[in-house]
Amino acid sequence: MSDTMTEGVVAEWLKKVGDVLKPGDGLIAEIETDKATMELDLDERMDLSNFKDCRLLYIGLEKGKAVPVDSIIAIIGENGEAYEHLLSGSKDMATPTETPTLAPTEEIPAPAAVATPSIDASSIKAEIIGMPKMSDTMEEGTLVAWLKKVGDVLKPGDTLLAEVETDKATMEFELDNFLDVTKYNPCTLLYIGIEAGNTVPVDSVIAIIGEPGADFQALLNGGKPAALAINAPAPVATSASAVEETKTTETVEVSNSDARLKASPLAKALAKDKGINISQVKGSGENGRVVKADIDNFVPAAKPVDVPVKIGSTPAPSVILGQESYEDIPLNQMRKTIARRLSESKFSAPEFYLTMEINMDKAMVARVSMNEISPVKISFNDMVIKAVAASLTKHPKVNSYWMGDKIRINHHVHIGMAVAVEDGLLVPVIRFANTKSLSQISAETKDLGGKAKNKQLQPKDWEGNTFTVSNLGMFGIDEFTSIINQPESCIMAVGGIKETVAVKDGQFYATNIMKVTLTCDHRTVDGASGAAFLQTFKQFLEDPIKLLV
Repeated sequence: MSDTMTEGVVAEWLKKVGDVLKPGDGLIAEIETDKATMELDLDERMDLSNFKDCRLLYIGLEKGKAVPVDSIIAIIGENGEAYEHLLSGSKDMATPTETPTLAPTEEIPAPAAVATPSIDASSIKAEIIGMPKMSDTMEEGTLVAWLKKVGDVLKPGDTLLAEVETDKATMEFELDNFLDVTKYNPCTLLYIGIEAGNTVPVDSVIAIIGEPGADFQALLNGGKPAALAINAPAPVATSASAVEETKTTETVEVSNSDARLKASPLAKALAKDKGINISQVKGSGENGRVVKADIDNFVPAAKPVDVPVKIGSTPAPSVILGQESYEDIPLNQMRKTIARRLSESKFSAPEFYLTMEINMDKAMVARVSMNEISPVKISFNDMVIKAVAASLTKHPKVNSYWMGDKIRINHHVHIGMAVAVEDGLLVPVIRFANTKSLSQISAETKDLGGKAKNKQLQPKDWEGNTFTVSNLGMFGIDEFTSIINQPESCIMAVGGIKETVAVKDGQFYATNIMKVTLTCDHRTVDGASGAAFLQTFKQFLEDPIKLLV
């Protein structure tokens, strides 16, 4: 009932179960939206004259309760009509809090019993595979490529089924990690329920595996939670001959031509995400196959602009020619999740900001000495992470979570390290950072940073951070603020080291300053607590020998 409405509240029911609904008298409820309380008039949505004796048969939501848009709130129909079968597949149906009663003046026969087919799924030698939840924040996934086709046998150790793009990385979906395929003889991919490139919510039906000849259609029709059956995408194929091989290459139609172009499934998906016409991309793979690197390196050719000139005419004043254009870039899973989670954080957490200058003169000297003996090159970012970890052990209130009804003080220190990647931002985690040496932290940050940029991170690499560091100093940024990565209480934004002039005892001298800004959730961290943490952090970096003790 509004363009921004995602859920509604029944403020008042204006009809009761059994009431007759006639054309012109279809006002059944008052609905509170995100903008106003409005009347729900059925006459505006349907023709009540289609029913001979239209009644309100069922109310599924108590007034005052909120449910998402499109949830079942009521059923109308002809007097005595059975309606139970309409409820059997709804995941959003609200259960009535009391049994509806009819007005004494209305005598309505009891609904006829409906025989709901019962399917014994245990007798079917097959099972449904849903879209797996492959990260703690994943709500939906994109099937980038199928690595098996219908009819393929799945053996232990050879169950790599598909590539799935989550909100954080493109990962391989291996059935061995989710179930034991040896219980089927032989275990076969019987059904594919989603085309490569499509996006569906977690747990939606994407495939069925089992023994050849198993009645998997029965599973789709009722041997599983009905909500999944309703939401399942249309099948791609039901036989091995109907599915094209997608494990290594995929054929893509070239528009306005009978020619066909070979491309890997991942290259096709990336081209779609970036709005690239894959027929314009020159493939560097085998037999001209387009691969991921070709999409990453693709630069569209500039279109020439023709300016007509008449021979012998006087040159006209210079005219700047141009063409208005734009490009719509579809949101990938990572960008969707970044938008959702950071919006939730920004508009729910009462943030405040504390900025401090750190003198980096001694840190710069110490880093040179450290790198003379360190097995890996230590960066200033490594020193910041170590100093943050050491400071958190002294200020545990900053190392906390807001849990809604309680505050959780974390006794372990897991530092999230914000890493910019092509599609957005990832936050791999250095676990128990307070117990690690600078060289250990350096080796780990380099390894995790490389995995992040190559989309090779696994869930264990990004889960569980208790505090996050975001460093843009290497991009020439002097100072900035960051948005808290909830449920954490704080995030530190680190600027670059800048040579400047300072004054001491009336004398000017050159020095090197780095600015940091701590964003704090005021529900868990007060100003004094945040300031004390920054004071400790400053002491560690301005006298870095303390980091080695």
